[in-house]
Amino acid sequence: MIDAPLRLHQATVPPEWLDYNGHMSEWCYLLLVGDAADAFFRYVGIDKAYRAAGHSLYTAETHLHHLREAALGDRLEVPLQVLDVGPKSLHLFHSVRDQATGEPVATAEQLLVHVDMAAGRVVPMPAALHGRVEAIRAAHAALPRPAEAGHVMGIRRGAGW
Repeated sequence: MIDAPLRLHQATVPPEWLDYNGHMSEWCYLLLVGDAADAFFRYVGIDKAYRAAGHSLYTAETHLHHLREAALGDRLEVPLQVLDVGPKSLHLFHSVRDQATGEPVATAEQLLVHVDMAAGRVVPMPAALHGRVEAIRAAHAALPRPAEAGHVMGIRRGAGW
């Protein structure tokens, strides 16, 4: 049974994550999501031995969407949804949530590519790894697609703006 979504990472906001406004700083959201992605990598078998053998997943693109501030001591969880899997890539969606209230704090969408580190190029995932992430994608297919997924950034124009 594969959990949908996967809940593999949580953290409590420490003092060093606060900015001059007393909120969690921007870079910490990326750190939090990166740690959640690393937990996912270990879950599917991408560990030190896998990387030592010359392959890894690299982040090609990340879109952060800040929904509200996080403050000192907030306990955050990062449920992860696999949106899509290709032969060489993964499309993940992280939803940063306040553990106490379940309220969304931020979202992050990531496109990751499978890399041969020695060659420095994107290559297909081995069949076993691809099968593991595809099984997770299939389990997550029943979840609603997050509204923020595929969000395009830009300045709105029109009446009232």
